[in-house]
Amino acid sequence: MPRFAQLVMGPAGSGKSTYCSTMIQHSGSINRSVQVVNLDPAAEHFDYPVMADIRELIMVDDVMEDDSLRFGPNGGLVFCMEYFANNFDWLEESLGHVEDDYILFDCPGQIELYTHLPVMKQLVEQLQQWEFRVCGVFLVDSQFMVESFKFISGVMAALSAMVLLEIPQINIMTKMDLLSPKAKKEIEKYLDPDMYSMMEDSSDCIRSTKFKKLTQAICGLIDDYSMVRFLPFDRTDEEGINIVLQNIDFSIQYGEDLELKEPKETDEEPSNLNFDEIFQGKGDS
Repeated sequence: MPRFAQLVMGPAGSGKSTYCSTMIQHSGSINRSVQVVNLDPAAEHFDYPVMADIRELIMVDDVMEDDSLRFGPNGGLVFCMEYFANNFDWLEESLGHVEDDYILFDCPGQIELYTHLPVMKQLVEQLQQWEFRVCGVFLVDSQFMVESFKFISGVMAALSAMVLLEIPQINIMTKMDLLSPKAKKEIEKYLDPDMYSMMEDSSDCIRSTKFKKLTQAICGLIDDYSMVRFLPFDRTDEEGINIVLQNIDFSIQYGEDLELKEPKETDEEPSNLNFDEIFQGKGDS
């Protein structure tokens, strides 16, 4: 049977660890088993247990303190991820092989990993060899997306990851619970944007004709091919969390191969249930 994975990506501070924590809690409430693997060698702490932690293999602090390497924070992290790519056997051993695994991979936020470095692409290919169905989950802070030009920047970052990894990808606006009611209403137009209208609304802000044409071309690409859409993520909204999870599950066909389990036998006789009343009650709720 296949196994399932989410690659949780996004810029630093976009809420990746909070997303993983929320998904763990939500999955527990619906009796579903979900594990988390930390792939950020610079992570400091999380409020949930992890199945595997890349810091057991290599840490950014150790790399930066090595006098023979002399890397800064960014170079150190890239070095750690390249070292990780050469030691996928550590990950395979940590994951084991349990059928029907559903794992969230909490990834680093450095944009280089999703633009031109091959590490994340290699990880995807390795997971697929291990019979994982992989979905990318790209997070962007909703507080950053309230202006059209910042929104376009976020869209291009999400699109870059999508093009590099070549896997199904769900794009999410996080921290919706931190927005004011006015900002929430304003941001609705960015969830399923009309790029041409957005461009017209912001045309007065662009002074350079050259950059105006470039922005129009980018907006046209995004709008014509319907390549990037966002789902809102409010950690306090169980229904919204469930919608996000359903979209991800659908993209990797989770649940289609699950075997039906026989109900456990009990000593007591089952009560006579009126299914018409049950379903009528659900319809009324």
